[in-house]
Amino acid sequence: MLGIIGGTGLTRLANLQITHRKVARTPYGEPSGALTFGRLCDQDVIFIARHGYGHTIPPHAVNYRANLWAMKDHGVDRVVSVATVGGIHEALLPGTLVAPDQIIDYTHGRETTFFVGGDKPVTHLDFTFPYCMDRRAALLRAAANAGIGLRDGGVYGTVQGPRLETAAEINRMARDGCDMVGMTGMPEAYLARELELSYAAVGAVVNWAAGRGGSAEGIQMEDIQAVLGEVMLQVRHLLEQLVTDEAASCPAP
Repeated sequence: MLGIIGGTGLTRLANLQITHRKVARTPYGEPSGALTFGRLCDQDVIFIARHGYGHTIPPHAVNYRANLWAMKDHGVDRVVSVATVGGIHEALLPGTLVAPDQIIDYTHGRETTFFVGGDKPVTHLDFTFPYCMDRRAALLRAAANAGIGLRDGGVYGTVQGPRLETAAEINRMARDGCDMVGMTGMPEAYLARELELSYAAVGAVVNWAAGRGGSAEGIQMEDIQAVLGEVMLQVRHLLEQLVTDEAASCPAP
């Protein structure tokens, strides 16, 4: 089953036919909210809003472990994560959708592994390619089939938040090779790897990063809001096409 994690601007799926909601309990505490079960283009999906359904949980306080554990515990085996990002690369102007293929983690103090406590052994997993290649390919095919622009590849720099970055920090991230900046890419991607979930992300660019393009003199929140609605509409169409494609590729019982 497909799990969808919604970020800023995607606290609900307007095109989801909700069947029920369930408050999930996990060994790692409470998820960001109740799991929303429903049908998207006649396919079963589970949705959760990463920041809570009222957008009240800041990025550093999200219980990433509980969110992913709850999804897997209820039958999810593949996940699409949606996150708003700021564009660092000159091609990532506001309104662009991108499927990142790499991550640089600048966060600190977050719970980054399930393998901790009690008698659990220290576990090291390969993370050379942080996103599932098959899931990324499925997203790119869906975008092409739907006529939606989805940039293939890019380095997602994950910062701590909740504050936005300084221009100097963005310049450093650009020198490091980051193409976009966001606050929720890690540890979510690695935790999904530990749970053996097929995980990929869609970055919705809603602003230029600090000191770049239209944000050269500062980031204006009203400019972000002006972009957010339209770009999330494209995300919803992309998700619809994704589940439609996957249904078509599965043989009838």
